Amino acid sequence: MTHTPKSLGYFFPAEWHPHRATWLSWPHKEASWPGKLDTVYAPYCRFIKEVAAGEQVCINVADADMEAFASAHLNAAGVDPANIAFFHHPTNDAWCRDHGPAFLINPHADIKKVIVDWGYNAWGNKYPPYEQDDIIPTLIGNALDIPVYSPGIVMEGGSVDFNGEGTILTSKACLLNENRNPHLNQQQIEEYLYQYYGASQILWVGDGIIGDDTDGHIDDITRFVSSDTVVTVVEENKSDENYTILQENLKLLQQMRLADGKPLNIIELPMPAPVTYDGQRLPASYANFYIANAAVIVPTYRDDKNDQKALDILTACFPTRKVVGIDSTDIIWGLGSWHCLSQQEPEV
Repeated sequence: MTHTPKSLGYFFPAEWHPHRATWLSWPHKEASWPGKLDTVYAPYCRFIKEVAAGEQVCINVADADMEAFASAHLNAAGVDPANIAFFHHPTNDAWCRDHGPAFLINPHADIKKVIVDWGYNAWGNKYPPYEQDDIIPTLIGNALDIPVYSPGIVMEGGSVDFNGEGTILTSKACLLNENRNPHLNQQQIEEYLYQYYGASQILWVGDGIIGDDTDGHIDDITRFVSSDTVVTVVEENKSDENYTILQENLKLLQQMRLADGKPLNIIELPMPAPVTYDGQRLPASYANFYIANAAVIVPTYRDDKNDQKALDILTACFPTRKVVGIDSTDIIWGLGSWHCLSQQEPEV
């Protein structure tokens, strides 16, 4: 791995680092929201409106027809078109966190920003085709005239979370799953994370929540809210199938130490009451929030008790940002929410 981003001084900043833009891929795949695709546009456009209040929103669309369709929905939602930029990059699906570019920065380099184009196989080849999604980072690199690095292994943005000071949080259930990189062991995967995210420490939790078809993405479980503080979801109902999984992860977090030897500050977030549709338990979690310049946007689930509790906890975590809850009851039928749908491009 010669001349990797790490060797050239690049690193993946924390999500709260100032953004130049947020990248999205416009939802269009009926199979991701069977029978409900039309219901996702109103909350999705509200999300875009909140993000666009503080930064540009770049949206991948297939063509001029999809751009016109998206523009009509955005206009109806009162989104300022001055902060929206469309790119004709056809996608298979909407989950830009996982198929979008990983932007790394080095403020001291001549070229201050680069892209890593990890391989993408739709969470272990679960939802082919995905060939259009797999090339999105390189298309964006070409559009922005930014160098692109291709490590040659599968990695999804939702499987990793960053404190901005060299520490990555991830889960063994996802990154060590044989449906991603069966030829690599944990140590080898860690080396790719070090070299292509500019990291120096990796902390591993165990399993993901029930209903998560990504095999345990960290952005449904535990998230950094500052360099030494995480929020992590816990289930208070001992008979719920998430209870033991989340207690085990909490114990792992309590044993972890940061690079300076200090323990993590751990803030517990509730889980919403179970959200089901067509008899299927959905991966509803308040941890799937997105930190934008102007706001922190939190998925809510029509749960009067826990929605407000989660919003209050996250408001205390982000005193300089507005914390906004947006109903994700229809969005989560696609098995993801605001963080899964978005990817930040840092300012540098």
